[in-house]
Amino acid sequence: MSLVLVNLLDGLVTGLLLFMLCSGLTLIFSMMGVLNFAHASFFMLGAYFAYQISTYVGFWPGLLIAPVVVGVAGALVERYGLRRVHKHGHVPELIFTFGLALLIEEVVQFFWGKSQMAFEEPEILKFAAFSIAGNAFPAYKVFMIFVAVGIFLALLYILTKTRVGMIIQAALSYPETVQNLGHNVPLVFMGVFGVGTALAGLAGVMAGPVLGTFPGMAVVLGSIVFVTIVVGGLGSLWGALAASLLIGWLQTFAASYNVTMKDVLTSVGLSEPADLATSALRDLWTLTLPQIGPILPYLLMVLVLAFRPQGLFGKRET
Repeated sequence: MSLVLVNLLDGLVTGLLLFMLCSGLTLIFSMMGVLNFAHASFFMLGAYFAYQISTYVGFWPGLLIAPVVVGVAGALVERYGLRRVHKHGHVPELIFTFGLALLIEEVVQFFWGKSQMAFEEPEILKFAAFSIAGNAFPAYKVFMIFVAVGIFLALLYILTKTRVGMIIQAALSYPETVQNLGHNVPLVFMGVFGVGTALAGLAGVMAGPVLGTFPGMAVVLGSIVFVTIVVGGLGSLWGALAASLLIGWLQTFAASYNVTMKDVLTSVGLSEPADLATSALRDLWTLTLPQIGPILPYLLMVLVLAFRPQGLFGKRET
């Protein structure tokens, strides 16, 4: 029972961290219809900017300043780059953001090198908040949970209860009408893109001390971000939260139980094949759950696309 509780908490932290990263991409897609391939790169920039700032003034100023810097950079990218290709359709957008991701990775390696940075959580949070059966749960992870929940509640309130949220959503569906009412639609889109990238930067600041701050962190999380929003439903904030938690728990539990394929197949009534002579059959029969854990989110995505193309909570088909 204690192992289950530990996995639930670890999966919760993993899922909410993934949500912090996905929330910005979900905001950008739901408001602008843009799939930003460079989103995870802004996440990486947030971690590196926060690390650099923390070397001078500490972690907390970095937590506040780095997302703002990333958000401003994202707004400038939209204003002077993405806006020029947006009118040509989704393919030029994807090519532009993919190229931007490669450029950001090269810039990071140029200024900070290829080694992992010594970015750590603040001293005030370097203690165990509580323990379960001898397993200490760090206070920093509790802080991450509160930040992620706060982001979700703030976004939900802004998008559903405020005039700004209504203008943003209307600008996507009826841009000419919103423009005729006196609102600057291009400025709205630039602001949305900036806020979305700032959320990615904030996720990077929070994840840097836990996952490590290194040039490949965007590549590590880049694909799983798109898997998450596809599973949850493109443009759905609730879907992003549900899919993030589901994938977080899926990977955490898969890594904790050393169950073999033989155990799974025999539990459903399938007996061991008489001939295990070939190496492929032997490998398949002895495959363990931790080994296939990393591919489970992708398998989940395939199943969702096959049976519910719009995702768990989405309204648009992928």
